[in-house]
Amino acid sequence: MTELGTLYVVGTPIGNLEDLSIRAARVLREADLIAAEDTRAAKTLLAHTDALGPVNPSRRIVSLFEGNEVGRSEQLVLALRAGQRVAVISEAGMPGVSDPGARAVAAAVTSGARVEVIPGPSASLAALVGSGLPSDRFMFLGFPPREQGARQALFGSLRDETATLIFYEAPDRVGATLADLAAAFGAHRRASLGRELTKLHEEHVRGTVAELAAKYAEVPPRGECTLVVEGGAGHAPEIDIEAELQKLLAQGLGPRDAAARLVIVTGKPRRQLYQLALSLSRGPRE
Repeated sequence: MTELGTLYVVGTPIGNLEDLSIRAARVLREADLIAAEDTRAAKTLLAHTDALGPVNPSRRIVSLFEGNEVGRSEQLVLALRAGQRVAVISEAGMPGVSDPGARAVAAAVTSGARVEVIPGPSASLAALVGSGLPSDRFMFLGFPPREQGARQALFGSLRDETATLIFYEAPDRVGATLADLAAAFGAHRRASLGRELTKLHEEHVRGTVAELAAKYAEVPPRGECTLVVEGGAGHAPEIDIEAELQKLLAQGLGPRDAAARLVIVTGKPRRQLYQLALSLSRGPRE
């Protein structure tokens, strides 16, 4: 009976190739099969690793991205059952953290294969340490929802969270996301934007969420962005949702607009708030 192979989850540089560890380079050279989020980026990385030592002549590269991860994971398990050494890499950073890889790991674990993690650079940790904000307790939240209502509801639900918060965000959405953070947490909550981490133009822009929102309202930052936001005090005042809705309705807002105003400060779903506002706008039944 063939002994099961090992799945190597390899952390790769997020910008500077010098951050690739000696161990990671060796594993990539020796692998029988490499599953890469971006095969073009993988070839650039492998050109760097292959210059460091002997390469497995039978090594193959296949794609592993969100759209094919389920089916590809089954193929990786077959390779593991054949005793092959399989490496998983994302375009940059650690596979499975806001990148493909988690399903492949789960499939390997279910198959009984050994899973070995090769640590590597992390944009979230680099941004956290460089922010100057507390790092003893933090929460990584990945990319916020693109849809504004869902994003506001998420931020509203985090108002009382005392841990430092870490988000990834696309450059063109940074301004809107910071504006929503300011509306949810208050203008004076401290924050830091880490961009182009480990690269030539690395920068940590620090200030309040309102200051950063104003800075990037018209001109988005360039490069990959990580937002780090100070945690709350943990005791935001309780909001009487019904009373607040009645107040907004009395000011002339419709149920839909009144509900939208409270999404970001309550974290409640927009539909739930809208139904309550609609009921209140009709007044008590006879």
